Amino acid sequence: MKRSSILVFAGFVLATGSALAQAGLTLPDASPAATVSQTVGMTTITIDYHRPAVNKRKVWGELVPYGDVWRAGANMNTTITSSSAFTVGGKTLPAGTYGLHMLPTEKDWTVIFSNMHTAWGSFSYDQAEDATRFTVSPKAADFEERLEYRFEDPTDNGTTVVMQWEKLAVAFPITVDSKAVVFASIEGQLRGLPRFGWQGWNQAANWCLRNDYKLDQGLAWADHSIGMQSNFQNLRTKAAILEKKGGDTKEVEALRAQAMKVATEADVNILGYQLMGEKKTAEALVLFRKNVKDYPNSWNTYDSLGEALAATGDKKGAVENYSKALAMTNDPVQKKRIENILAKLKA
Repeated sequence: MKRSSILVFAGFVLATGSALAQAGLTLPDASPAATVSQTVGMTTITIDYHRPAVNKRKVWGELVPYGDVWRAGANMNTTITSSSAFTVGGKTLPAGTYGLHMLPTEKDWTVIFSNMHTAWGSFSYDQAEDATRFTVSPKAADFEERLEYRFEDPTDNGTTVVMQWEKLAVAFPITVDSKAVVFASIEGQLRGLPRFGWQGWNQAANWCLRNDYKLDQGLAWADHSIGMQSNFQNLRTKAAILEKKGGDTKEVEALRAQAMKVATEADVNILGYQLMGEKKTAEALVLFRKNVKDYPNSWNTYDSLGEALAATGDKKGAVENYSKALAMTNDPVQKKRIENILAKLKA
C-alpha cells in the first residue's frame, strides 16, 4: 500500500474509531414495550410502558424494593397521556403526558403522576415535579408473568386503570367530565365546515337535548339551524328542547304541527320507528297510516305499517300490508325478506 494511501486510511480510522466503538445491534428487549388505550367519551387515555418478567424472582420487596419510588414498569418512564383534562386521586389535571411512578410498601402504595415524563425510570425522580400523588391499596391477584396495564369498567365518564404483576394488582379510577369535553368539541367544530349547513347546528342542539346539558345554548343552536333552513328535524328539535325546559305548551305543539306540514316520507317513517322504540306503538301506527295515505305508491310505507301492525298482534292487517309491499317492490333482497316475514305470519 502506498504511503499516501496508508495515511488516508489511518486518518479514516482515527476519525471513525469512536463512532464504530459505540455502534451496536438492535435486539429484542428483555422488557418489551407495550401500549394500551381507552376512549372515555371523546377523551383518549393511553399508557406507554415496558413489561418486565418475573423470571422466577421475588418481585415485591426485593426486585422492587419497598419504600423506594419505582418506575411502575421498566426502562424509560411509564407514561400516561390524556387528550383532555381528567381527574385522578381527587385532583383534576390538564390534558397532557405524565410520568407514572409508584411507591410500594408492604401495606398501602402511593401512585404518583409526575410532570416529568421523559426520564429514564425513576432514578432522577423529584417530588417537586409531582402533578399529584394519592394512596391506593394493592390486592392479591392471579399470577401474571409480565407486568400488564389494562383499563377496566369503561363508561362515558371514566375507567379504572389496573397494573398487575406477579400476584398483585393495583387499581385506581380516572374520570373525565365528558359532557364538558364534548360541548367544547362541538363549539370548535361549529367554527369549521359544519357551520355552513343547518345539519351541524341541529346535531349540536340535539346533543344538548339528549344529554340535558346547556339547554339554552342548545335552543340557540336550534334557532340558528332553523334560520338557515327550516325543516322537520330542526323544528322538532326546538320543540323538544322547549318542552324539556318547561316552555309554553302551545308553542311546542305549534312547532310540531309546523314540522309535520313539511315532513317527508322518510321523516315520518323515522319518527314512527323512533316511537316504536319508545314502546309508543299506537302513536307510531298513526304516523305509518299517514304515510300510506300520503305516499300510496311507496312500497316502504306498507312495509313499515305491516311491521307496526305485527307488533300489536294484528296478523291480518300485517299480512295485508306486507303483501302490498311485496307486490310493489322490485328489490330482490326486500322481496325475499318480506316473503320470509309473510311465511312466519301465516304459519
